[in-house]
Amino acid sequence: MGESNANRRISVYQALGGGSVADVLLWKRWGRALLTLGSATTLWFLFERAGYNLLSFVANVLLLLVVILFVWGKSATLLNRPLPPIPNLEISEDTVAKASAVTRVYINYGLSIAHDIAIERNLKIFLQVAICLWLGSYIGSLCNFLTLVYIGVLISFSLPVLYDKYQDWIDEKLCIVQRYIQAQYRKIDDTILKKLPLPSNKEKKTQ
Repeated sequence: MGESNANRRISVYQALGGGSVADVLLWKRWGRALLTLGSATTLWFLFERAGYNLLSFVANVLLLLVVILFVWGKSATLLNRPLPPIPNLEISEDTVAKASAVTRVYINYGLSIAHDIAIERNLKIFLQVAICLWLGSYIGSLCNFLTLVYIGVLISFSLPVLYDKYQDWIDEKLCIVQRYIQAQYRKIDDTILKKLPLPSNKEKKTQ
């Protein structure tokens, strides 16, 4: 039993990347997790509840940072103290190449979906995309983007921990839901999709 629990934790940990991000999301480093969650809650409260403006907040933070660095640099020169430890703020070509490679994968994936819908006329993919977009529109009508991002942060700090703890029970319930959705989808496929006048392969060849 103890060995299976360890395997579960390793699998969830690896699914989250197996690095510092996974440690924070699984509350293995509770200090960083608490700091991140507290910072997100503070920012959400300032912008959503207190009505603080994002531009004013960024400008004030940058102004405070510039003043601190200027005073630190002046006092360091007068008192023969070390200058502010500012790193070399440059973006390497390797970082740009990795970011562009990841972006290229997502763009090609989106273009392949558009190709399947527009050229291949894949009705199943069209329905899946339409449902996802409708859900996104419906959720967006209930809350603004900042609240949605904050909800995503709360989910990120709660669901991985719960899944890591109750993985067997959750997997069992998810299998039941998956079988139910597949059964309903087969019913829709038999009653509606097969009655739609879609061109057959022979008609495509003759055209």
